[in-house]
Amino acid sequence: MVERRIELDRRYHRKKKMRLLKAKLLTASGEDREKLLYKIKRLSPFWTEEALKQSQTPAKAAAEETPKRKTTAKKKT
Repeated sequence: MVERRIELDRRYHRKKKMRLLKAKLLTASGEDREKLLYKIKRLSPFWTEEALKQSQTPAKAAAEETPKRKTTAKKKT
């Protein structure tokens, strides 16, 4: 069970680090961008920039399509 916990901790740390690197990648340019891409590729060799673009597009579209509900007050009886 200890080995499994260690594996899970490594996995969670990798996921957290990938989220941070991807967030930085969106605003980076030039040499910084190349460094971030190198770090991401080191963590996840099969990752591509297309995956980042695809993951950003549906999230934005879903957020825009979700209608906001109006709250209605219920009367006490």
